Amino acid sequence: MTIRRWALALLCVCIGWLAILSAVMVLSDAAPGAIVLFPAADFTQRISDDAAIVGAGATWVAVRSAQPGLGRALYRAGGRLVLPAGLPGCLPLPASP
Repeated sequence: MTIRRWALALLCVCIGWLAILSAVMVLSDAAPGAIVLFPAADFTQRISDDAAIVGAGATWVAVRSAQPGLGRALYRAGGRLVLPAGLPGCLPLPASP
């Protein structure tokens, strides 16, 4: 296999992994929190009162909530890519304040 094919295979695996994690947030309420990558400018004003921001950076926001449908709510609030957090095997959430 050439380097080009290996790079294409790796790219496909990464894109598939992100697509599966995004689908988990839309279809499941298993994760207690989420990492929102590249949120809209007004994202923090648009999230529900039940959700708490527990961390943030230049291009991400960590949100924790017990409400059902957290992933769908975060996408509606302007999250461009919402990934699960707080479960074993997922991105760790910062400690609650």
